[in-house]
Formats: sequence, structure tokens, C-alpha cells
Amino acid sequence: MPTTTRAAVVESGGAPFTLSDVVLDEPGPHEALVRMVATGLCHTDLGVASGGLPFPLPGVLGHEGAGVVEAVGPAVTGVAPGDHVLLSFTSCGDCRNCRGGHPAYCATWLPLNLLGGSRADGSSTISRGGEALGGHFFGQSSFAERALADERSLVKVDPDVPLESIAPLGCGVQTGVGAVWNVLKPDTGGTVVVLGAGAVGLSAVMAAALTPATRIVAVDRVAERLSLARELGATHTVDTSTTELGEALAGITDGQGADGVVETTGTVGVLRQGVDALAARGTLVVVGAPPFGTEVSLDVNGLLGGKRIVGLTLGDSETQTMIPALVRLVKDGRLPLHRLIGTYPFGDIDRAVQDMRSGKTIKPVLTFA
Repeated sequence: MPTTTRAAVVESGGAPFTLSDVVLDEPGPHEALVRMVATGLCHTDLGVASGGLPFPLPGVLGHEGAGVVEAVGPAVTGVAPGDHVLLSFTSCGDCRNCRGGHPAYCATWLPLNLLGGSRADGSSTISRGGEALGGHFFGQSSFAERALADERSLVKVDPDVPLESIAPLGCGVQTGVGAVWNVLKPDTGGTVVVLGAGAVGLSAVMAAALTPATRIVAVDRVAERLSLARELGATHTVDTSTTELGEALAGITDGQGADGVVETTGTVGVLRQGVDALAARGTLVVVGAPPFGTEVSLDVNGLLGGKRIVGLTLGDSETQTMIPALVRLVKDGRLPLHRLIGTYPFGDIDRAVQDMRSGKTIKPVLTFA
């Protein structure tokens, strides 16, 4: 039967999050009702809330959920009531990329996760006063005390690990980690450069520290974040508020350039600098997402040395494999995710948004009583 719950609703583009009672549809055959314990706050949530993407509003966002399963649809087999789960993106499971282990490149990824606001069949998962709201965000819409989630969004996790400590694994962390592990795959003695020391960038730094790369360079304009990057595994840092990036990277790499670059800022000028800093046969991974339609100019002849530029969604992760591995690393202290997290009661979501925008908190996590 339908469930009434409290959610943070965005009424229109640019409006604040407002707590409101909403009604969740009863779980469909491949859905589960999850009591939320924690959910991360991501820049993608803020971009949609600002009206920067054509997601239907009013709506309920949130896509880094963590909670406990309360009920499941009749066809659900992967989880059961009482299971601790992380919520990540959803996918169709049937297209070539899904079947090939690349669900982040599902043929229906955009409407299922980011733009549609409803199930694949067009039906609504969330309503208020009898009117449908935008929901099904990343198959979950976790900015609510309870979420109706796709089975393919759910990953069963170790119940001994506090859910508030791992909620960000659902999006930002697996994106940064996947950029390094799934795309760059650093060789012994390699150099990895991470442009931007936010949550995704620092996750990439931590991931690089678990590879054979011997030079890990974090780049940012905020000294405190660069200091944290060193504590998390960076061997070098570059403060671009005082240093020219190209010259600094040339010095660090003895003029050879970087084997791998992770670009997280979404700034085309920074992306171009990253491409120019690549070594022959080096790879730059584009993670940061500027507004739709943004273009970047490149020196074509500069690419002929075998440079590669690769776009990335959600770390190209197969979540059922990646997320449990990351949970184990957090549990064992090898992925110190807690260094990035600041927790906020769900009712303080607007303060969390402000602290994220100001840079006071790298990764806000909302918690539910």
C-alpha cells in the first residue's frame, strides 16, 4: 500500500529545499521500500535544484542513499527486509552495455536517472495532494525519510559498517575511484594528476594511493584541501592560485608529462591545461560536468602522440562488485572516507547546501533520526 513520508521537495528551479509530506507508491515488482538512515549531498543535486537540468519540478532529489529495506516487490530477489543497502544509479539491465558490465552507460541512463522523473513506463513514484511529483531520481530520490528504489539501484552491504560513513559511495566516491581504477589503471611508477580536490577529486587521490603509481599530484586553489590531499596520499600538490599549472607539472614530471589526469572541476580552461600536460600515450578522464552544450578547443596536433580523452559516468562501475569492495576498504581503514564527510540532520538540508557551496564541508551527509 502507499506510504506517507517526509521529503525535501524542490518546488521550482532555484528554490530552496522544503520539507513536505509526500506519498510513495507501493513497491512495484522490481522495487523496494527503504527506510533512509543517511544520504549524501552531491553537486548534481544542486545543479538540478537550480534548474540547470530539465528534471520535472516540483520534485524530490537525492542519489547517495543508505538505509534498511522495509518491504520488497514480488519479483525482487537481491535484497530482503532488514538488509542494509546503499542506493546508487539504476539501469535497464538488458541493453548491450548493461549486459557487458557497464551499466553506467545504459542505453536508457538519462531518462531512468537524471531527466525523466518517473519510472520507465512513465508512472510516478511520488505524489503530493494527489499530484505527481518528479521522482525516481537515480532510481531512488533519497532526500526523504523513506525511498522507493529500483532493485538495480540497491546494493546489499555489510551491516557492521555505519551507513552514514559510506553513503557517498553511491555516486561521488565511486566516480573518483572508478576514474583511476577502471580507466587510468596506473602502471608501476606512473604519474596521476587530479584536477580539483573536492569529494570526487579526493576520492581519486585515495584510489591512486592504492595503485602502483609513484607520483600523485593534487591540484586546487584552496590550501586546506591540498593539505588534506597530502594526508590522503598525494605526493605533490599544486596551488593554482599562486603557481602556473603547466610549469608546475612539467617540473614534477621532469618534463615528461602525466600518464593520467582526472579532471573534476568542469572548467574547460582547466580541462585544456590537463590535456596539454599529458605525456605521450597519456589519458585524461573527463569527470567534471559543465552546462550542456559546453565546448572545449584542443590542439589537434598535440593529440597525435597517442593522447586520449575519455568521458566518464559514475566511474564506469558495476555497482554490485565495486560498492561492496569500497565498503570493505572503508571498514578496514584503507579508504578514509570519514575525512571528507560532515553530517547534518535531515532538517538542516539547506545549511548543508550552504556549507557545500561555500566549501566549508567537502561531502555533506544528511542523517535521519
